[in-house]
Amino acid sequence: MALEEGKKIQIYSSNTSSSGRLVTPFWKEKYERDAKKYWDVFYRRHQDKFFKDRHYLDKEWGHYFEAEDGEKLVVLEVGCGVGNTIFPLLSLYPSIFIHACDFSPRAIDLVKQHKDYSENHINAFVCDITADDLSNVIEPSSIDILTMIFVLSAVSPEKMILVLQNIRRILSQNGRVLFRDYASGDLAQERLTSKGQQISENFYVRGDGTRAYYFSEEFLTNLFEENGFQVLEIGIHNKQVENRSLELVMNRSWIQAVFTTRPAIYNLVGENGNNKEENTGDIQFSKVSLVEADDNDVDISEDIDNLFGISYTAYEVIKIQVKGNPFKIKALSREYQHTCKSTGLMLWESARLMCNLLAYNSSICTGKRVLELGTGSAGVCSMVASDTAEIVVATDGDVESLELLKENISSNLHPKNADKVLIRKLFWGDKGDINAIKENVSSFDVIIGTDVTYNPEATIPLFETAREFIADRENGRQGPYFILCHIQRRVDEASILSAARLKSFELVDGWFNGVDAGNGIIDSWFLGRADFIKSDVQNASLSILLFQPVVRE
Repeated sequence: MALEEGKKIQIYSSNTSSSGRLVTPFWKEKYERDAKKYWDVFYRRHQDKFFKDRHYLDKEWGHYFEAEDGEKLVVLEVGCGVGNTIFPLLSLYPSIFIHACDFSPRAIDLVKQHKDYSENHINAFVCDITADDLSNVIEPSSIDILTMIFVLSAVSPEKMILVLQNIRRILSQNGRVLFRDYASGDLAQERLTSKGQQISENFYVRGDGTRAYYFSEEFLTNLFEENGFQVLEIGIHNKQVENRSLELVMNRSWIQAVFTTRPAIYNLVGENGNNKEENTGDIQFSKVSLVEADDNDVDISEDIDNLFGISYTAYEVIKIQVKGNPFKIKALSREYQHTCKSTGLMLWESARLMCNLLAYNSSICTGKRVLELGTGSAGVCSMVASDTAEIVVATDGDVESLELLKENISSNLHPKNADKVLIRKLFWGDKGDINAIKENVSSFDVIIGTDVTYNPEATIPLFETAREFIADRENGRQGPYFILCHIQRRVDEASILSAARLKSFELVDGWFNGVDAGNGIIDSWFLGRADFIKSDVQNASLSILLFQPVVRE
């Protein structure tokens, strides 16, 4: 809910537990498999400029770092990142020794490059705490204090128990785990839900591929207790965070806790506010109710611009050469592509191949009326075709893609070619869109589609739309052609050919992973002109299908 308050907009997180659209199993597995890569890209992009140093640690937990005379505390920072915890701690408690590990080799390199890094005080090493045994690097039962600051949330829920079993082996009998992480109901969780970036219950992927779990007190308590820990402190913290440039005020929440491996006396707060005790040892348990945090305590670690879908760094300019001609294509950066609902904001490999083939074989489009289906925002095939075609109509069903397409065409084409390119909205099978285009061009000699066969439900509407527009075959005349170029994804070749036959198309040539399986038309497009394209494409598992309409009786 948003309430206007003067000039600022108050943003509240919702208390509902409704789930958004889940990412597909393919992406869920990819996020897990490539987790290290996403964090490495994150630190390559941001270096040590993203997270603030955590100076609040002394205020919150300073008494845990006060050692007895002559005692040297040993600390482990799990998920140390670039050192935003360890270096502030060392400046306050120079006698401690800190082990610091992180998933990302790049993050560990940045820690070691820090001006205050010294092997006499810090042992920094790369570690996947879900798989690598910490006791191979750190002596078992030797860690006095273990800090987990916004790190467990990056682990898939299925593997969290592996993390706790791992750290328990190296934690001393009286050791403490100091914990802070994202809390369920935080505004960021609501935004990720609404943007369709949910992996599973309370588990989400951000725009850069890194993941975040949002904890409830009940889940976190059960997780630690079931793996041999006792809760000393736990509570949800709340803070209104203001972004003055965006005129937004946001309610942010996080969970903070302290755990130990020793038994404890639980001092639980009952529903009526009275205390009730449960004897399990000699350590006091304190349940912290919802508290308002000071400004210096806030450490939510979120990019607010990206949170509200207005990141100015999500796009990049991709430079490509097509038969010696340079193109600068504005498209969605690779690290944001996996969570984008519109596939049209990207420059696909198949479009790179097809635009080169059109450039090296100008006869395909010379003097022809050309239609591109699912052009997206890049438009490289339509731009190359415009050099020799009579007219080109570039279409897509996504309005945002069409807006970016206009920008790319304007910035790359000479006005005489740009004037030959019409940009039109077209949802496949939509009669209104089809008729609107036919008012300009009734039929086409060449129809092109690159990476438009990834959705099984859209394959038949694709061929149905192509059939509406393709010109009739005439004796003695080459063509007309419907050319598809794609990487095989969820729709296999057999399904594509079945949809083609259903809508009265026949396959006249096919080129699969560098091998022409038909009459050699497609293979001739490569001969003596673009061998470098062919060699590159063989590694990308691309296919080209050449269709013609069945002769109408």
